[in-house]
Amino acid sequence: MPFVNIGEIDLYYEVHGEGYPLLLITGLGGSTLAYEGQIAFFREHYKCIAFDNRGAGRSGRPAGIYTIEKMAEDALGLLDRLRVEKTFVFSISMGGMIALKLASMATMRLGAMLLGCTHAGGKSLIPPSPEVISLLADDTGGSREEIIRKQIPLFFSEKFQAENPLAIEEFISAQLLTPAQPRRAFFAQLHAITCYDSTVELAQVRNPALIVTGTEDVLIPPANSTYLAEHLPNAELISIPGAGHSLHFECRDFINRTAHAFYQKHLRD
Repeated sequence: MPFVNIGEIDLYYEVHGEGYPLLLITGLGGSTLAYEGQIAFFREHYKCIAFDNRGAGRSGRPAGIYTIEKMAEDALGLLDRLRVEKTFVFSISMGGMIALKLASMATMRLGAMLLGCTHAGGKSLIPPSPEVISLLADDTGGSREEIIRKQIPLFFSEKFQAENPLAIEEFISAQLLTPAQPRRAFFAQLHAITCYDSTVELAQVRNPALIVTGTEDVLIPPANSTYLAEHLPNAELISIPGAGHSLHFECRDFINRTAHAFYQKHLRD
């Protein structure tokens, strides 16, 4: 299994395919397994670089405070170690926050970015309901599988759950294959999200950005994506009617095709 040392931690990563680099950045608690549906598609067109953020998956889980900036530094360190001069970005949720911070730190290293169901933080944040936050942080009441099952409504629309029970089971299986995340690491990542603020930096992020949201996202309400589209200088917004938070899974084929077309449009930027 490939690891690269980034200062205080060993970062787990995978490389799939050949071509122009595409960096895939995962969300809260996620691992490379979260992007299986993307890697299978994009590896035919790009050199896919997926990795586990600090505190999740197979990467190091250091004690102490995590920040979005520190996780962006991890991603930049990985690009340096792999000698990647410039890359497209595919990011979801917390991954989008890391992508925005990375763009503000090293804008010339990034090309076109997909920012799925994410936000700029700070005073611009439209938060989820207290009930949603409580359910996200609730690890009581059973086994790991039972906890994942009771949190399914946070990630998928009611319609998708009702019409795609086999897909929900596929999602749960992938979650269970992911190495269990210690609660201290989960809350360290969650603290990083809570303290994150890129509002001042948005005007300086000139990278082409495709912002995608679902109208039924309860974790990161779609108004957050509208704010990003209005404040990033080179952005376009797609709102998917009826979709929930896990767009890369619930709307896999649409997201993959749309992102591919977007990247191809900006291949020579």
